[in-house]
Amino acid sequence: MAKLQGFYHPKTATGRASLLPPPPWHYSGDLLTIEYRTDPRRVADLLPDPLQPAGDDPGAVAFIWADWQSTAADGAQLLDPVLGQYKEAFVVVRCQFKGQVFSRCVFIWVDTDFAIARGIHQGYPKKLGSIHQTRPHPYGPAPRLEAGARFGASLAAADRRLAEARITLTGPSATNGFVNSHKMAHHRQVTSIDKSDAYRLDEIISTGAASAEGGTPWQARVDTFTLFDSPTEELTLLQPDELIGAYYRQVGVTWDGGEMLHDNLAGAKVAAS
Repeated sequence: MAKLQGFYHPKTATGRASLLPPPPWHYSGDLLTIEYRTDPRRVADLLPDPLQPAGDDPGAVAFIWADWQSTAADGAQLLDPVLGQYKEAFVVVRCQFKGQVFSRCVFIWVDTDFAIARGIHQGYPKKLGSIHQTRPHPYGPAPRLEAGARFGASLAAADRRLAEARITLTGPSATNGFVNSHKMAHHRQVTSIDKSDAYRLDEIISTGAASAEGGTPWQARVDTFTLFDSPTEELTLLQPDELIGAYYRQVGVTWDGGEMLHDNLAGAKVAAS
């Protein structure tokens, strides 16, 4: 029997059919971010134990659209872009664990299978969606990265529009916002095959960029920002009560793993032994 190869399924004798190459994964992307405040109780409802709401500004939320080119270490996906280009829209809140503040993605939609698979490995709750955003370009009718440039973005899933936004750049910014500026605290969970109400893997992990670079962040005015009801989504739980601001930035990041913060099964394992 051949030893099966591949970082992710399907695994074969060569590993060529694997949906994902092994990390590190490298990304180049354009990020459109809208930050706002919602009822802190709504954020707390999305934080499982032992995570707690952030002590400062616990109702702060970031809604982010991202247009990515990604690749593994050999750069092959850049020359076969169907394997590395994708778009996503995701919602980030802040939380704390043992006194340290983390960012946490509570909702996220992507438009490719490999991005969903990466999310399973990283602990992101990814679902399939339709995501679009205006792309800047130095020629023609597309906006430049300059004051007065206007950008739009939309998100839909299961045949229904979930969110849309329009922003106008107003000038350079010192930051790209604060909600999504910490390491992520995510869950990796696998349900037991024989007990649907039990886990075989249930851990809280922390991940962040192994390295990062970026262009000048741009501050923006929020012209419109709307979340829509859907029978299959709960995004409107985080309806905005107060807008904080908006940002646009081009970035490059590398992801290369994370660390365990907490094993929710550790107590059960000790008791069983």
